[in-house]
Amino acid sequence: MGLVQKTDIPTDMKAARELAEQIVTQAEDCGYSAEVVFAIKLALEEALMNAIKHGNRRDPDKHVHVEYSVDSKRAEIRIVDQGEGFDPTNVPDPTADENLECPTGRGIMLMRAYMDHVEFSEQGNTVRMIKNNG
Repeated sequence: MGLVQKTDIPTDMKAARELAEQIVTQAEDCGYSAEVVFAIKLALEEALMNAIKHGNRRDPDKHVHVEYSVDSKRAEIRIVDQGEGFDPTNVPDPTADENLECPTGRGIMLMRAYMDHVEFSEQGNTVRMIKNNG
């Protein structure tokens, strides 16, 4: 694993998008394919949006802590919000018939679909994602 970089961003989607671009640029610089870069960007934006919207409830006095490492073999990202947490097993299945027309609720499903490994802390305010290059 490469050098672990740590940063705190405000509870703000503009800051989240800027950080996502920095991480994606590192993946591109390490030779990740466009398909893998897309997967990282999508999952990362979803995770950051969840931390801001659901974890921190858009509270401008809170921040999101991000630790990440990108090298030629894999990208690993850890996102921690200041919310109370949640139980990911209680998130409704977005593919269930009763949820198909709901405009939200697909973030965790997308993160799991596009990353090689996704895990949540027991408290539910931390997500760790890994994407292998190749």
